[in-house]
Amino acid sequence: MAIDHAKVRRLHAMGLGPVWTLRGPATCDAALMSPDPVGHVAAPACSTPATALPGHDGTPSLMGWESLESSIRNCTRCGLCRGRTHAVPGTGDRQARWLFVGEGPGRNEDLEGEPFVGPAGKLLDNMLRALGLTRGQLTYIANVVKCRPVGDDGRDRPPTSDEISACLPYLQRQIALIQPDVIVALGKTAAVSLLDLSTDAALASLRGKSHLYAGIPLVVTYHPAYLLRKPADKAKSWQDLCLAQKLYDGRHGH
Repeated sequence: MAIDHAKVRRLHAMGLGPVWTLRGPATCDAALMSPDPVGHVAAPACSTPATALPGHDGTPSLMGWESLESSIRNCTRCGLCRGRTHAVPGTGDRQARWLFVGEGPGRNEDLEGEPFVGPAGKLLDNMLRALGLTRGQLTYIANVVKCRPVGDDGRDRPPTSDEISACLPYLQRQIALIQPDVIVALGKTAAVSLLDLSTDAALASLRGKSHLYAGIPLVVTYHPAYLLRKPADKAKSWQDLCLAQKLYDGRHGH
């Protein structure tokens, strides 16, 4: 599936796409898009696709989609359950070729029980359109944690390491069930969680190269919420999407 640049321009002209400031033909050239062998990062904890998920009784159990989503909605593995309106398992095609992973639900997502439904979600939908994708078709959208982390000030906050550790097995099982062709980590929290990296890792050092999660190519880009605050970085995010597209095409012999 090649990127249709004319379609992207049409989307922008119609006001449907983000302002991807393309900088000439070098934006998606071979030098930029070639995965850096030195930059490949394998996640030791995820060298084998996850197949077991701790149940509420603490013993591992194999879960299909229905039992997995039910477990997420009723989860009490960390303190986030006490403040949630709805848990947010994820949404999309259960046989998706593309998996997009964010940090965690925000206020809008907590109220509706769906990921990326606010302004950041609209921008993510535009990013999908730029790739010729739509939400729910060939795509699945999930978060590292499934309940909204809220700070003492009532605002969204990043999840703690303990909250991530408690919730990550759910995401690992989702990935094992989906077996996507490419994963796009939206933001630093998603990237370091999936790649089992230190939180000291800089997002800039993770972008622009191909990583691996359980043998699946993984590309790191900015979270849409960040891009709303820093729209000038949409051009860099477009470069990341071009890399993800190149890796997807490579797996399909394009």
